Amino acid sequence: MPRKKSKVLKQSNPSTAKEDNEEISVGRHLRSIRALRGLSMRALAEASGLNVNTLSLIENNRTSPSVSTLQQLATTLKVPLTSFFEAEVPHRNIVFQKAGQRPRADFSHGMMEDLGAGITLRGGQPLIVVLEPQADSGPTPIVHTGHEFVYCLDGQLTYIIEGQNYLLEPGDSLIFEAHLPHRWGNLGDTPTRSLLIICPTDENDHPTERHFSSQ
Repeated sequence: MPRKKSKVLKQSNPSTAKEDNEEISVGRHLRSIRALRGLSMRALAEASGLNVNTLSLIENNRTSPSVSTLQQLATTLKVPLTSFFEAEVPHRNIVFQKAGQRPRADFSHGMMEDLGAGITLRGGQPLIVVLEPQADSGPTPIVHTGHEFVYCLDGQLTYIIEGQNYLLEPGDSLIFEAHLPHRWGNLGDTPTRSLLIICPTDENDHPTERHFSSQ
């Protein structure tokens, strides 16, 4: 269980840098993948069983394709469905996203937001974490292999990574390379609740123990 401490973490102004709310273009991704396969639009239409006009509308972002249509295209092009939604961003080792400022893509009957922005999680252990006021991870920074993903559900949660403060409020998310020294804490007066996914790359690494010591 997390320990309660009163003055380990010092409140400071969180990073105010905001990521642009990049609109993911499904049509642009489709056109790029089709070109890499050396297929004309007509050839792709014949192979997928879709109408050429339908493909033209999709590639020019004049219609939102259904999931079943995208699945047909993904199967024909031999790519995962997520290839049409990948955000075109440079590699980063920390991604802090405020609610409403994530890359997103609309499709028939729904939409998708990219929480990773280029960082991929593998072998994750999902946890719901509830922290009482003034609870924190202690004075020693945590370091482990792989990645860590946090999504704030209720309250306010502060993460300190390499000396930089990130204040997460409901809907905000944070993903980072876990070899970067990090600490966390609830500096507020009310409990906080978050989704935490810890993804070590070494099967002998057990970072959960370092995060939630029973001391």
